[in-house]
Amino acid sequence: QVQLVESGGGLVQAGGSLRLSCAASGRASSYTTGWFRQAPGKEREFVAAISWSGGTTNYADSKKGRFIISRDNDKNMVYLQMNSLKPEDTAVYYCAAVEAPTDWVSNRKLEYDYWGQGTQVTVSS
Repeated sequence: QVQLVESGGGLVQAGGSLRLSCAASGRASSYTTGWFRQAPGKEREFVAAISWSGGTTNYADSKKGRFIISRDNDKNMVYLQMNSLKPEDTAVYYCAAVEAPTDWVSNRKLEYDYWGQGTQVTVSS
């Protein structure tokens, strides 16, 4: 069982940056963590994922080069650094986790068992 709490969302102008944080708690030996987002009227979509070891990452094509996912297992934290933000990045961002082998990642939301409540990111033009 893993509990997740996101923070760091807010309002930012286009071209700006935000860093989202995901605090994890609970009992799990290793878990992959992903970030997903959902804009109003749209499906929840994959943003990025990172393996337990941190050695494997996966990004949605449109996020490569702008977003960076990282983790600090000593602090039970996962981060999403978002740069060069665009109005189309406006969405609720969710942290998700699944117990998995140390170097496994997935971009499929159905693979993830645990979800946070989400944090709103709004990018103004």
